[in-house]
Amino acid sequence: MFLENTVNQKEQFGWIEVICGSMFSGKTEELIRRLKRAQFAKQRVEIFKPSIDTRYDEEMVVSHDSNQIRSTPVPAAANIPILADGCDVVGIDEAQFFDDEIVRICNDLANKGVRVIVAGLDMDFKGNPFGPMPNLMATAEYVTKVHAVCTKTGNLAQYSHRKTHEDKIVMLGETNEYEPLSRAAYYKACLEDKNNATKPTSLFNTDSNE
Repeated sequence: MFLENTVNQKEQFGWIEVICGSMFSGKTEELIRRLKRAQFAKQRVEIFKPSIDTRYDEEMVVSHDSNQIRSTPVPAAANIPILADGCDVVGIDEAQFFDDEIVRICNDLANKGVRVIVAGLDMDFKGNPFGPMPNLMATAEYVTKVHAVCTKTGNLAQYSHRKTHEDKIVMLGETNEYEPLSRAAYYKACLEDKNNATKPTSLFNTDSNE
């Protein structure tokens, strides 16, 4: 369980928290929970999300179970510092869709005394590290990895398997396009995808001749 940092009044620095995991693992739900706690404590909170994410609402950050909080959509990470001026807490959802500049911006905010809470997918549908997330996780003080439940086995799931034939990395979708899978189920799905020649395989090596 995450515990808020003990504030040292003599140290005017903030910190970075990263919430990561697969699709349907509760990342946004946990982000909203932390941000609402900060709002309840009368802290100055600002929430951002990439403007391309319009799945549920153009402005609200919405979890899969319909919990929501108002946010500011931005086209690029460079828009965040000005809009976050004067905040105590900054929340960022779907961080994997931002450019690499998001890493520097999060660290700059933390160095100025801001608590930065970031949520995002740690792996893309191919099972590879997603966008700026690895660097955010490396520079964060706190990293929370949450898990979904595998739709095939019922075990913990950490992979987001794409069920369509679309090959581009960034593709918004829900249960019709993605399913959370455990390592074993994901490996099996990659084998089936390769045999069907519908899309490229992931980091799992499914070629028995290699």
